[in-house]
Parts: sequence; structure tokens; C-alpha cells
Amino acid sequence: MKKEHVIDRVLPGSIAEELELEPGDVLLTVNGNEIEDVFDYHYYMNEEYLTVVIRKADGEEWELDIEKEYEDDLGIEFENGLMDDYKSCHNKCIFCFIDQMPPGMRDTLYFKDDDSRLSFLQGNYVTLTNMKEHDLERIIAYKLAPINVSVQTTNPELRCRMLNNRFAGEALSKIDRLYEAGISMNGQIVLCKGINDGRELERSITDLMKYMPVMESVSVVPVGLSRFREGLFPLEPFTKEDASQVLKVIHHFQKVCVQKCGLHFIHASDEWYLLAEEELPAEDSYDGYLQLENGVGMLRLLRTEFVEALAEAEESENTRSAVPETAASFDKGEDNAQQRGCRLTIATGLLAAPTIQELADCFMKVFPQIEIQVIPIVNRFFGEQITVSGLLTGQDIIGQLEGKNLGSRLLLPCNLLRSGEEVFLDDVTLMQMENALQVKVDIVKSSGQDLVSCLLNG
Repeated sequence: MKKEHVIDRVLPGSIAEELELEPGDVLLTVNGNEIEDVFDYHYYMNEEYLTVVIRKADGEEWELDIEKEYEDDLGIEFENGLMDDYKSCHNKCIFCFIDQMPPGMRDTLYFKDDDSRLSFLQGNYVTLTNMKEHDLERIIAYKLAPINVSVQTTNPELRCRMLNNRFAGEALSKIDRLYEAGISMNGQIVLCKGINDGRELERSITDLMKYMPVMESVSVVPVGLSRFREGLFPLEPFTKEDASQVLKVIHHFQKVCVQKCGLHFIHASDEWYLLAEEELPAEDSYDGYLQLENGVGMLRLLRTEFVEALAEAEESENTRSAVPETAASFDKGEDNAQQRGCRLTIATGLLAAPTIQELADCFMKVFPQIEIQVIPIVNRFFGEQITVSGLLTGQDIIGQLEGKNLGSRLLLPCNLLRSGEEVFLDDVTLMQMENALQVKVDIVKSSGQDLVSCLLNG
């Protein structure tokens, strides 16, 4: 049955609003082409002259001739962002974190996607095992890029075992097709101790280097192991010595890649440096931060942005101090943290806590009237081996902060919340947390500038 593309929202001030389109209207064709999904929609919309056929709620069909700028959108949103059913993952990867989720959580947390369309829309990594020839041909024909590929290993037999899919090895040939078509890619390797590390990692990097610079980057991230692994493939956590060896391999190949094409290409996520207790690389080692979503360079970028924003704030404060009080730039009634002095708390995961503490210390040297305490939260819900802030639950934060003097505000990173909502991973709401801890909770966006701004302004 052909899927209908029902308009869910018409954006104010848009072309669609001007054309009197409404929620509930159905998009039928664009320039005579039926729309299969979001791939088709965006491709056909990139024209200056369009003929769009819409079916209204009463069944009447409108044929609309539209003239617009080449890349302008009509300003409509659909009930389903993909304009089609989501494709679920058919693999049974030995490292899959969703298999390590406890029962009783919301249904969406158990859905495994492996949909190439989400790679373009949301940056998701796909294994290519779920990509049909038709999908591959459209990506090439529409020149959609970049596509993010979950590689894991370039050893076909090992990839079949790691993904528990007998077609996983041959799916690697799709990388060749994308490369030949010039479709830019990013790769990811989830490293599992004793499985795809060591010589296998060296083989994978060597094989993937052949795709440079069309493949722009490859991240290496350690497998995440929760405490809910009963009955799953036995995997071990990496040690400090393991992390040092992984970094040694990556740094060796980075030198080779820089000499070959000017890209570092292969990147270690921040976890490896913290586990190995090694200094994070310089900013120019990240090739423009292509793999931030995989935790590659996130802490380095945060430091850089924070230091720059703090220097600007210090200069502004010095300028303000030199101005007579009667001419101060602040309104007399403004209730500002740096004016009144206060105590703040930042809670974050074990991984980021040392960096956040370092930044807090720098901040307090410039603004000593603002006291900041940084409290690392242990992930008791998923297990103490999970150290990233994005997997902390509301119940762990509440449980470990109750009874503490948190000061006037509690600052939390935005990746703790469900996108667009004030709800934590375990469905605890922001209001419930504020009530439980009796403190105002401020959510800090991801940049260093946002952190400085949040610290300064109550």
C-alpha cells in the first residue's frame, strides 16, 4: 500500500502558508513525480519552478505552480520525518547497546534503526546491511552526502561474526560504490577488546585509507558495556594499558595519513585519552571536528570555546570596572550572578568531570565571587563502566545530589534530556528533579560559550 504524505504543520510566513496549505492536506506529486520518501522530496524540491499537486481534506486536488529560490523549502512538515516507515536493524551486533537496556523503559529506547535516510538527516551511522540496491542508486543519483558508515572491521568474515549477519561482509562492497561515485563518507569503528583491535584494527585502518579523501574521517570508539549483559556475548572493558596501545596505533596512522593527503583521517574518541591518562590532541588534529557526535574532540572544543568566552568576559568585566558606577552598563536592578556572588553546582558524567573541574577552576580565578562545585555522577543505573553524561538518568542524579548544598542553581548538560523535551532517559522530568532537590536546574547547551554565559547569568 502506497504511503500518503500528510502535512502535519505549515510554518508561519512560509510559501506553503501563502498558498493556503493546511495540516491534513496530502502531498501527491512534485513536477509529476510521486514522492517515495524524504530522499525524493528534498531532491525534487531543489528546483526554482515546481508544479505541486495537493489533495485537500474534502478530496479536492489542487495543482499549484510555484516559483521560488533554488534551495528554498515550501515550509511544510510531515507526520513522519522520513515520509516512510523507519527501517529497523536486522543485525545482532555483539556490542549493541540497545541489547544491554533493562526492561520496563519506554518503547522508543528499544528500537534499533539502520536507516540510511537517518544518516543524512540526523547523522546516524548505518551498517549498509539494510541498504537495498534501489537505496544505493538513489544516494548516488541524488548526490546525497555525507553518509556515515558503521564499519567495525574491514575483515568480511569477522564483520559477519561481529554483526551476526551472514551478509555483513559483502555489504562492505557498497563502500566501493559510494567511493567510485564520489559520495563523501565518515566511518566508525566500535572497538571490542580481543575482537577487532590490535592487528585487525591496523588492517581496517589500512583498508579504509584507500578511500581518502572521499571518506573524510574514521572514528574509533570503545564499546559501551552496561551491567545488563546477561546472556550476551562476553566482552571485556579496556584498561589503561589497552587505551595507550590503541592511541599508539591511531597516532602512527595519523602521521601516515597527514603525509599522504593532509588529513589525520583516523581519530580516537575522547574516552581513550582519559582512560590512558594522556593529554588531548591539539585542535588542528581534529580536521575541523568531523566526528563530534562520536565524542571525538568534544572536550578539546569545549576547552577552546570556554577559554575564548572567558577571556571576553574578563575583558568586559575589566572595562566595566574602569567605568564610574553611575555610568555602569548594568541596570541597577539586574540580578546577575557576577554582581551578587553565588554558589553553583555542575553535575556531569565521570568522563567529562575532570575537564569541567579544570574549566571551573579557571573561571573562579577570574570571577572569585562565584563559587562552583563540580560533582561527578556515577552511573549506577547502567553500571559504573558507563561514564558518558548522555547516559545518566534522572534517578541517579537525584539520588547522588539529595541532601547536598547545591547553592542557588544546578547546571546540567543538554545531552541528558530527550531531544526537544524536559525529560531524562528514565522519564524523570526536569520539574520532578527541581522539586526533589529544591534547586533551580539550568540546562547548558553544548558549547563553551554557553557554559560561560550560564555561569555568569542567574
